[in-house]
Amino acid sequence: MRKFTRTFLAVTMVSVMAMGGLTACGKKSGGDSAPASGKEQKQTQLGAETAGANATELSYWTFVDLHGKHFSTMVDSWNKANPNKQIKLNVTVMPYDDMHNKLLIAVQTGQGAPDISDVELGRFPNFLEGENVPLESLDDVIAPFKSTVVPARLEIYSKNGHVYGAPTHVGATVAFYNTEILEKAGVDYKTIKTWDDYKKAGIKVYEKTGKYMGTADTSALWQLSILATEQGADLTDADGKPKVNSPELIKGLEMLKDLQKNNVIATIPGGQPDTEEGKGEFNKGNYASAFMPLWYMSRFTNEMKDLKGKFAIAPLPVFKEGQPRSLGLGGTGTVVTKTAKNVQLAKEFVAYAKLSPEGEVNIWKTLGFDPVNTAIWTDKSITHDPNNEFVQYFKTNPFDVLNEIKGEIKFIKSVKASPTINNVLCTTTLNAIFEDDKDVKEALDEAQKTIEQELK
Repeated sequence: MRKFTRTFLAVTMVSVMAMGGLTACGKKSGGDSAPASGKEQKQTQLGAETAGANATELSYWTFVDLHGKHFSTMVDSWNKANPNKQIKLNVTVMPYDDMHNKLLIAVQTGQGAPDISDVELGRFPNFLEGENVPLESLDDVIAPFKSTVVPARLEIYSKNGHVYGAPTHVGATVAFYNTEILEKAGVDYKTIKTWDDYKKAGIKVYEKTGKYMGTADTSALWQLSILATEQGADLTDADGKPKVNSPELIKGLEMLKDLQKNNVIATIPGGQPDTEEGKGEFNKGNYASAFMPLWYMSRFTNEMKDLKGKFAIAPLPVFKEGQPRSLGLGGTGTVVTKTAKNVQLAKEFVAYAKLSPEGEVNIWKTLGFDPVNTAIWTDKSITHDPNNEFVQYFKTNPFDVLNEIKGEIKFIKSVKASPTINNVLCTTTLNAIFEDDKDVKEALDEAQKTIEQELK
């Protein structure tokens, strides 16, 4: 790929990822960072048909049309279950930047804020700055569900031990394996436990089929985040300052570089699997695996229909067995503002819509996301429903994998420095390493200096 082309693609992806805090949830499946199109503002009232005359009107802002569809079901369900606390929800859908910018000003000034709002993970740190957080703590309404909710999904929306956002999904990262390619090479994906196993399998795949086992990502931080958390590291330190030239990240990228030199992985058009060009390559059968969050399932069902029945889902390989085999990527936290007209009612409804069994089942069925409430993961009437499109598409059941890695799902912090880190690594550093064969330590040292300089 020509230098100009790959640089342009990297810049394009980073503009999306800077919004997503190390994520790039796509538009077609209603992923978390899929903004409303154009500059229009859409308004709808939900619950009018099920609410009585004494219902409380609450306002809700979001940047994802499909989230409104989820809340539509949940308002009606709430009103039927709570005849003395019925609500009407006035939903406003706005473009991503417009909504977050307007919301931040509103909560800071105490004027014009909605009662309830979505806040995307990449923007969440902006709302937690200072001593007086302008959002209501959700601790009391989350308490009934806390024992079954994936802890990492609450931590990313927390400050000083208090939770301020109700998560939408786990976004558990897994391995997607093309079993058709692997079988031609005599490889069983179930035997891949470590990166050494992955390397041996990839060498066989390339020798037997001419296909690459996986990708060397240059326009996203999926892989780097995986390699960091497996080793107990992050991209920032405990104070939120950049730490991209750590021994763990150097080790991880040197391992990937070795895989590239052995034709196990290769760069991909678009820079990573979740681009139009990348998905095109998977459709052609040029790559045998992708390491992506479970929401990537919808990319297969919507855009790679011909691969139905060929892909299996499995835990990630690790450096050594016993290390965590997943991390949550992407997300939107639903918040209640300090100026909400009925704070407690708003909080109770948010917890019901986002964390209750009723809400979690609807998130899975309506949005196709992996629910954060693990109590749902063992209900086979839901998880193994033969009519579910994801159950039908993949050779393995996604919830079987989730239950296997249940206690291993880590997270990467989203902080003020994250957009700058994303920008430098995805426009310069990863390209230098995988396209220009630059020394890993030298490239990361330069990235650290550049990030620190830009943050001054």
